[in-house]
Amino acid sequence: MTSTPGTAPGTPPGGQSRLRRRAGTAAVAALLLAGIPVGAAVSADAGTPKTATGPQGQKLTVSATTGLDPAQQKVRVQGEGYGLTTGIYVALCKDNGDNRVPSPCLGGADMSGGSKTSQWIVPPGDPYEGDLAQAFGPGGTFDVEIEIAQKGDGLDCAEVACSVVTRADHRAAGDRTQDVRIPVAFAGQDPGDGGGEGVDVPAGTVSYRSAADFTTAGKPLDLLLHPDSKKLYVGADNLPDTADVDERGLHVLNPENGTSESWISQAPGSTGALRASAAARIAGPLPGDGVVYNYPLRGVGSAKSGDEAATGVWLAGSTITDIAPGTTPDTVLVAQGATLSEIERATGTATRSLTLPGGTQFAADPERKALWYTDFTAGKLHRVDLASFTVSGSFDLPGGPGGMAGFTETDPATGAVWVGVGRSVLVFDAAGTLVKTLLGKDLARDATFDTASGRAYVVWQDGGDLSDPANDNNGTLTVYGTEDFAVAAQDLSLPGNHSQAGAASLAVEPGGATVFVTSPAEGKITKLVRQVSPLVTRAPADLTAKEGEEVAIRAEAEGTPEPTVRWQVSTDDAQTWKDVEGATESALTFTARTAQDGYRYRAEFRNDVGTTRTAAVTLTVTAATGGDTGGDVGGNGDASNGAGSTGSDGSTGGDGGTQSSGGSTTGDSDSVGGSGPTGTSGGSTGTSDGSGATVGGGVAGGTGTAATSGGGSLAATGATVMSVTLAAAGLVGAGVLVHRRARRRTEGAL
Repeated sequence: MTSTPGTAPGTPPGGQSRLRRRAGTAAVAALLLAGIPVGAAVSADAGTPKTATGPQGQKLTVSATTGLDPAQQKVRVQGEGYGLTTGIYVALCKDNGDNRVPSPCLGGADMSGGSKTSQWIVPPGDPYEGDLAQAFGPGGTFDVEIEIAQKGDGLDCAEVACSVVTRADHRAAGDRTQDVRIPVAFAGQDPGDGGGEGVDVPAGTVSYRSAADFTTAGKPLDLLLHPDSKKLYVGADNLPDTADVDERGLHVLNPENGTSESWISQAPGSTGALRASAAARIAGPLPGDGVVYNYPLRGVGSAKSGDEAATGVWLAGSTITDIAPGTTPDTVLVAQGATLSEIERATGTATRSLTLPGGTQFAADPERKALWYTDFTAGKLHRVDLASFTVSGSFDLPGGPGGMAGFTETDPATGAVWVGVGRSVLVFDAAGTLVKTLLGKDLARDATFDTASGRAYVVWQDGGDLSDPANDNNGTLTVYGTEDFAVAAQDLSLPGNHSQAGAASLAVEPGGATVFVTSPAEGKITKLVRQVSPLVTRAPADLTAKEGEEVAIRAEAEGTPEPTVRWQVSTDDAQTWKDVEGATESALTFTARTAQDGYRYRAEFRNDVGTTRTAAVTLTVTAATGGDTGGDVGGNGDASNGAGSTGSDGSTGGDGGTQSSGGSTTGDSDSVGGSGPTGTSGGSTGTSDGSGATVGGGVAGGTGTAATSGGGSLAATGATVMSVTLAAAGLVGAGVLVHRRARRRTEGAL
């Protein structure tokens, strides 16, 4: 968005900021003339107090706002100009933005008078004045100390934006005129950089939402998203609700919309004859397309999309309780209770077998030639060396024998084994050491891993018995980092997903953008898609511009769905904000005006997940410099005396009638205007502030007696005074200062 001159974003009718800028310029000049380094005058440490102005002119000051101790920090809070008719609370609160109550607050609202984390200030004579609250001083002032911490009482300032605030007390809870906010940051946080301020959820928050329910595969028991063909394979049983159709078998679905591409309903039974068979467990993918799977009770089959029936073998012995790919392409690992075998898929012949003390379930780790066998009844986890086919270690499952069986899965990236037992997930490293216990409110039923993102996905199912107060019929999907086990996405409720009709299962698209979760009780597969709240990837920076100069403030953010942006401006030190009309691009461009000096700007990014704002940046506008204020050059002056300072146009005293351009950022001024042969003044000057000449600047072509107030008479007589030298040095210094500001402006706008 580009605004026309006179209509720059946020331009006010008044000119108070221009006066402030002039006062600031005078202060800088005074420092230069006194020989004081400018940097020394503006340096500040993290403990420097910060002040904000409220909607009714209130002033709030906090003694320290950055690098605060997360455990506990005492800060002094002072106020003035507050009304004498409304009580206020002073506290650390979640900053919910303009015109939204700051809440929750550390320590809650102090209504007892004993809180150290908040203070209650009331008008003099208020019924609560005394032990419960203290009264405002003259002019609506107060001076209190509060103790704040990064986390407590439902507030976590590591996750949300927090501010020390004043707000109306409980008797006027809807009154937003008392809201004054000063953002704070604890040690390790940078309030002005990075992801910006998440308004409703932290910036970059990952979550999942339901995009579709697939009901085309009967009662889903197991899932596999084929790595090559990208087809979704579903092992299914018959769904009693559809009595007219027997849905048992292997279903192949289009993962985009759930439409059925193929249904393999038959497989060889104990006699070799084909029969309708459920697909209980999917072992793994075949090259290109297709899967190997187990069908009840002892069948091992394989099929791909388009097949009319599966090929397979029927094993001797007991019921198959688990299955996984073998150590060669032609074999498969099969658990038949406590017996582990590797068999040839074509013949069903066992090439090797091992009997363990007990168990029913396992997970193979081909990369490390290991297999983890779980005996939930005995509370044991056995490690089998696949090279020697022997037990290489046994480990206890915390909680002892009899834990409710959930799942056993290995992380292919780290070799860790995740075991679901009851309402917990036990994580053992590749050596068998328990490294983490993850707790849930439901039963841990399945897990899968995305090596591309380093995430583990766990589905928890409700018990489904509503006589148990712990049950509500709703399951949960959780996502964890596989290195630090930190929660990597918001938990997602899975309504109606309970374990009464079978265990839920998972499949994840590489990268984690899409997740599929089965609900056997409902006869459906839910497709979940990842979404991410806006995360700022390019934050704007403070910038300085001259009056009339084009400026650009830029910001960018990423998120899923792609976020939209709108720019906002504040004319009252970030107390209130309004949208800049039409400003919906990544760059806000406009013509700077001195009336905008001190205005603050921010970008607000939005998508379906949340809203994130960049830190506010300040625009500093200085008066236009130089311009055409330089006078004409006098006649045939002395080149050495009439020479201008660095970068000056018309620096030598030549023929009369030549116009000096002025306005250079390096200071277009003649240090001393030389006199002509007949006493005429030298070349006129253009200072960095656009003011009159310091020395010289007489009437063009005139005599020394017609000198201007800029000091022409001194130039004509050749007099030298110490004050003139100091003034010239001051102007040179100011030119350097402007040059430095110009550099900062260029760097900040790009």
